[in-house]
Amino acid sequence: MATEVNSGFRIGILRKPADLCMTPSGWKLIGTALRRGLRKRCPHCGEGPLFSGWSHLERCSVCGLVFVRSPGDTWAFAIIGDRLPIMGLIILIYFGVVRSHPVLGLTMGVALVALLIWTSPNRWGAGIALHYLSRVYWPDPADPVPPPL
Repeated sequence: MATEVNSGFRIGILRKPADLCMTPSGWKLIGTALRRGLRKRCPHCGEGPLFSGWSHLERCSVCGLVFVRSPGDTWAFAIIGDRLPIMGLIILIYFGVVRSHPVLGLTMGVALVALLIWTSPNRWGAGIALHYLSRVYWPDPADPVPPPL
């Protein structure tokens, strides 16, 4: 770890967030949290559910992790990781396939909608897991993230 000295004052220990996740244990944490999120389980402990039916739970019933600290915390993960790829697929189907093969394009569109509805909770769980990882790697002292298991 390096420290920066400015005019004789110690500013503090500088660590890049990327340095934290580039270790084998960091990669393991990332993979574990994402797998748990995709399975609709708490990204911290892997035991508590993220959803009750189609509604989000506020916190984990096992470890107490608050999934979304403030409303809108997971919007960036939902927009970038979920909505933009979906929009790209819709554009490809509409402008690529529907124009040349309307029946095939309509079939692909219906299949895409069914797939999106079927996988929605899993994709939302991955977004919650990514938000959890951002809270672990860039902690806020006021954030109630339970200690590592």
